[in-house]
Amino acid sequence: MKLATFRTSDRATHAGIVQDERVIMLDYPTVLELLRDPEWLAQVERAEKASMERARVERIGTERVGGERIERVGGERAGAERVGGDRAGASPAPTFRFSEITLLSPVPEPPSVRDFYAFEQHVKSARARRGVGMIPAWYEIPTFYFTNNSEIYGHEQDVPYPVGSNELDIELEIACVIGREGKDIPVEEAANYIAGYTVMNDWSARDFQRKDMVLNLGPGKGKDFATSLGPWIVTPDELASRRSGSGASERYDMTMLARVNGKEISHGNFKDIYYSFPQMIAWASRNARLRVGDVLGSGTVGTGCLLEIGTDVHPWFQRGEVIELEIDGIGILRNRIV
Repeated sequence: MKLATFRTSDRATHAGIVQDERVIMLDYPTVLELLRDPEWLAQVERAEKASMERARVERIGTERVGGERIERVGGERAGAERVGGDRAGASPAPTFRFSEITLLSPVPEPPSVRDFYAFEQHVKSARARRGVGMIPAWYEIPTFYFTNNSEIYGHEQDVPYPVGSNELDIELEIACVIGREGKDIPVEEAANYIAGYTVMNDWSARDFQRKDMVLNLGPGKGKDFATSLGPWIVTPDELASRRSGSGASERYDMTMLARVNGKEISHGNFKDIYYSFPQMIAWASRNARLRVGDVLGSGTVGTGCLLEIGTDVHPWFQRGEVIELEIDGIGILRNRIV
């Protein structure tokens, strides 16, 4: 299933289930609050069932549901009520077309955001452009850094150009969202802690980043101005047909693309990752507690940024350009630079 956080015309935010071109509203303000409910999966299943029942009723005009007669009075939301209250889940929740809502980051305020460095091709190619060889220590641990969890952008949200920078870049990544709290999680059990996957753009000011990194710290100001997540979270069961292996060998065959103003500049695949998400989770949770809603980014897929492919392919990004990141099985994350 696909789980989204969205804003309605009254400025209220809601979690929802994406079905085709519509979103079923849930009685939670964001996906984070949904995932914090131990019964979240049951709530989602009830909402889906109620929505399917309503659709059936609307097709035939009238139907008996739960012993009460429901009359079709026109309009898809007739008689709809919020899923919540007694949590019985019998009443169908309101549904919205995408044109009626604004999608937000599925987790607008994650407790933390870790970004890893897990694709070998990216690491090798970026280092080669700097005239240095592969660092052997990279093969020892799935290293990561913490990025800013207060500057999170969703699908179709404008991203401000970092003031003072002249070298704005993107990073095409996939991220997992943690669905269960845990500490010292074994690799073999780590997949059970993943609520779902989303597209991630780790916006990067390379000139700022260089100044931080030369001090053996960072990336600091080179990264903390923006991270995009979206358009929604896709639960692992929906991607099962693309999965092979488990634990350290877990891989997903999912094409990853980046486009600027409609022109493709990057083409990779999630299956080429060196460290699996179970390995990343095991390392991140060593001596540390992972919380529901924590975001773990994969790091850049091979060819997934200008730093790697070179500014002869495309110059550093500028205001007005539209960036689209697409991952097969998840969707498209689109942002305009302003």
